[in-house]
Formats: sequence, C-alpha cells, structure tokens
Amino acid sequence: MAPPRPFEARYGALHNVGMAVISATMIVGMIVHLATGPERPPALSLINDPRLALVTMLMLAMAYYLCLGIIRLADRRPQVVIDSDGISLGFGRNRRLAWSDIEWVRLHRLSLRQQLHIGLAPEAFVDANLKLSLWNFDDSLRPIRGMPATVLVRDNGLDVNAAVMLDAVKTFRPNLVKS
Repeated sequence: MAPPRPFEARYGALHNVGMAVISATMIVGMIVHLATGPERPPALSLINDPRLALVTMLMLAMAYYLCLGIIRLADRRPQVVIDSDGISLGFGRNRRLAWSDIEWVRLHRLSLRQQLHIGLAPEAFVDANLKLSLWNFDDSLRPIRGMPATVLVRDNGLDVNAAVMLDAVKTFRPNLVKS
C-alpha cells in the first residue's frame, strides 16, 4: 500500500480576487461619492473637519485589503502542509511542527466558521517561535486565550476548510485527533 500523499492548502483564488475587487470598488465608490455627491465635502483639514481623517483611514484600509488580495492571489506556495513528518505552517512563518511535538489536534466551531486547533508541547511551542499576536486581525495563525501552547489555524482565504485539514491529520496521525 502506498503511503498517503501530502496534503497542501494554498490561498484560494476566488476569495482573494473577491477581496481585491470589493476593496477597489469601495475605494472608487468613495472617490466618486466625494467628487459628485455631498453638498459639503470634507474640508482638507484634520482639525476643522474630522470626516477627512475618517474617509482617509477607510480608504487606506481598503487599499490594504486590495494589496493583500493581490499578494495572496499571486502567492501559490502551500500555507499548510500535512505529511508524514508533521504539519508545516506558512503564513509568513514557514515553520514545521513535528508529529512528536504535537500533543493533539481538534476542530473548533466559532459561530459559523470552523477552526483547527493544534496543541503543542510547551517546549515545542516556544521553540517554534511563531510570533503569534491577538491584535493582527488578518493573520491565519493566532494564539488562543487561556490555552497555552495552542495554535489556532484559520482557513480564511484558503482553498480548503478546517474540516478537510483535520481529515488530513487523521490520515497521518489519527491518535492525535481530539474531539
């Protein structure tokens, strides 16, 4: 019997093209609205009219998502690889978690979205140096409050969902799956 093939999850084209198109549409819409719509557009002063600061920040946020969508669309490297050696996490970190360092893996539902939780040995968590932050909203790797040495893998923007990633873990190490 042949060994199972490695599982790979990449950034999904539809999600990231959609994010870029919606962001660009919102930027153009705001510019058109400001140029043609209001009888009193924001004054070109942050002190006299705070609306300019709000409009500027919103347009910068949409420009960020426009760039993020294009960058992720062009990035065809796998972001999650599950194989006989362990789990590799991309997302700018490019770290491999060996099966011996992983204590458990489970699926957690948050509202409608499923997330993959990976529980690591404390030493392995520190050695991996994943640079996790609770404040980065666009990051697919996050820490979990109250659960030390646990990594949350969000499937936002990936071409597969978290349940498929859990099935790949079951293929290689079914004993690690926790319900």
